[in-house]
Amino acid sequence: MRRLALLRHGHTDWNRAGRIQGRSDIPLDDAARHDLGALALPAPWDRATLWSSPLSRAVETAELVAGRTPRTAPALTEMNWGDWEGQRGQDLLDTPGSGYRHIEDWGWDFRPPAGESPAELWTRIEAWLAGLTGDSVAVCHIGIMRVILARAHGWNFSGIPPFKVKRNRLFVVSLDPLAPLGEPVRLIPREARP
Repeated sequence: MRRLALLRHGHTDWNRAGRIQGRSDIPLDDAARHDLGALALPAPWDRATLWSSPLSRAVETAELVAGRTPRTAPALTEMNWGDWEGQRGQDLLDTPGSGYRHIEDWGWDFRPPAGESPAELWTRIEAWLAGLTGDSVAVCHIGIMRVILARAHGWNFSGIPPFKVKRNRLFVVSLDPLAPLGEPVRLIPREARP
């Protein structure tokens, strides 16, 4: 069975400010570096093939928790948020006519102005998933995770999601067929690694 464990990158200044990062290459903040430096991948994921988005916040997260350099895949780059990148989601919600909406109301065709829809994001991820062999860990972004987990759970970006993406946890899916596997797995304290 091919399995994939998804891990969201650590916090950045933009995350903490509620700004939409998208493809902007915003680095981890110092608090995230400190916290991630004390964590590690649990077995058997510590021996899995390690992948990352090419954006620095994901690459650095992978290096910190795995202690090695990941392979990078452009398919794992965050969703393109177009004209909304750098703005605060709450400000967009408060702006009449902005078109921004909560994830429960997206649908697969929701697209930021000059951006990318979840359906388009799935198209670029699907080909990458097909090429994976054995167990893999992908350090990536919430948009990538939402699309893969939505497909795995059969959720259509309509109504309450059947999952909540949290940091410092591996969200594991089977790829044959695409389906969720159990509850999220927490990263472990680095000193607990054998």
